[in-house]
Amino acid sequence: MPELRPDLIGTATTLVTPANTAQTVGSGSLGVFATPMMIALMEQAACAALAGCLAPGQTSVGTAIAVAHTAASGLGMNITATAAVTAVNGRSIDFEVAARDDAGEIGRGTHTRVLVTEGKFMERAGQRR
Repeated sequence: MPELRPDLIGTATTLVTPANTAQTVGSGSLGVFATPMMIALMEQAACAALAGCLAPGQTSVGTAIAVAHTAASGLGMNITATAAVTAVNGRSIDFEVAARDDAGEIGRGTHTRVLVTEGKFMERAGQRR
């Protein structure tokens, strides 16, 4: 299993469709790629960066994200998010994240994920009722 280290990079892609616009997801009134969907794509890229490094039963959860969504992407645009590991501190992993469409960069920021054991995490989550 590869070691968690600062040079790991993951990517995730999507196409802007009516299903992932601000108008549809409720984050605005326009038919452009929604900020929450960009953030989700960035998180998917971070998960992809870690995928080969996790032990059986281990996963990661997002604990912080700070991004700017700087350009609008219309229907039919291809979106690619990248996440590059910048630091590994025990179970905490920091990333630099970015997203681009066919015309250029649309967002950038930072993201933190923490490694957890799936069973223990879900058990604790169930106790929070």
